[in-house]
Amino acid sequence: MKRLFTFVLIGFFAMQIQAQIESSELGIEAYGGGSSLGGSFGGELKYAAKLPNNLVIGPSFRLQRTWSNYLAMQSHFTVYGGGAFAHLRIQDKVFVGTEFQMLRSPYNFTTFQTQAKKWAPTLFIGGGFYLKLAPKINLNLALFYDVINAQNSPFRSSYNFKMKNQAGQVVRILPIIYRITLFIPLTK
Repeated sequence: MKRLFTFVLIGFFAMQIQAQIESSELGIEAYGGGSSLGGSFGGELKYAAKLPNNLVIGPSFRLQRTWSNYLAMQSHFTVYGGGAFAHLRIQDKVFVGTEFQMLRSPYNFTTFQTQAKKWAPTLFIGGGFYLKLAPKINLNLALFYDVINAQNSPFRSSYNFKMKNQAGQVVRILPIIYRITLFIPLTK
């Protein structure tokens, strides 16, 4: 009975959203990076439904291949998972938003070992610029802060903002990433 109620409720909200969709877009994000200690490449697909008042919501799916060569111990694995996002576009120039994903990531990027906990939640909050490059191509340039910052988050190797002490040693890495996403309109 509980499941039936949940499906009915989800169906009701889906029908309400479907009635309000003004347009839709496909978001494509490529990801890559590496060093002598390892690397990763892959990407993310997003389906964006644009609702009234420039609210853009939808599901996302990420797939990436990661490898590590830390202390000459080689490991290779695939990270995958899905989530949802919501962006509020302000005058079609800037946006603020949140993105949540649950990713299967068996590698701990703090201890450099595989671990029993296989799933990593990520919750990004941030914003950036929304640029119209051409009639059929739009671009998001964004900075996001990972509120959860799980130890097995596959984004840990992408955090570029480091805090150093007076001796120049890194004492803290902030869970901030940048993202560049192409959005291709599917409907008007």
